[in-house]
Amino acid sequence: MIKTIVEQISLWAIPVLLVGIPLVGLIRKVKVYDVFIDGAKEGFVVAIKIIPFLVGILVAIGMFRASGAMDLLTAGLKPLTDATGFPAELVPLAILRTLTGSGSLAFTTDLVKTHGADSLIGRMAATMYGSSETTFFVLAVYFGAVMVKRTRHAVPAALIGDLVAAIATVAVCYWLM
Repeated sequence: MIKTIVEQISLWAIPVLLVGIPLVGLIRKVKVYDVFIDGAKEGFVVAIKIIPFLVGILVAIGMFRASGAMDLLTAGLKPLTDATGFPAELVPLAILRTLTGSGSLAFTTDLVKTHGADSLIGRMAATMYGSSETTFFVLAVYFGAVMVKRTRHAVPAALIGDLVAAIATVAVCYWLM
């Protein structure tokens, strides 16, 4: 029953949003296209501001992966993943997802090619990719764009959210599949 409900929601979510947002705008007498263009102009200005922060985080991510630190961290966490039932194949994805969208997409694609799109690992990888955020990228880019120097609790809170997303991904996928 739950699987049917989830399938129906996923089937109708995008069409409802694509029709619903402009429809609500029309009902409220908002010039939807003009507002969209204004937002796009603002987005371009923000994109120019964040380029230095984007370059910095991409270099840091490249260094982390190329240094072999990812492999060392994964090997160190293997006993923990074996004891908890968390698939070891997903540890690099959980780590990469906090760092880079393109790197985690490449890793997700590799997992799907290796294990198959309908395999449990393939579905877990796709779910994890879609249910978490590139934490350090977002913090570096958006906090940098508005010149926030002290992130205070943002980093720990975001990392806890990423951990919860990874654990929930595995639990929900085991439960539904």
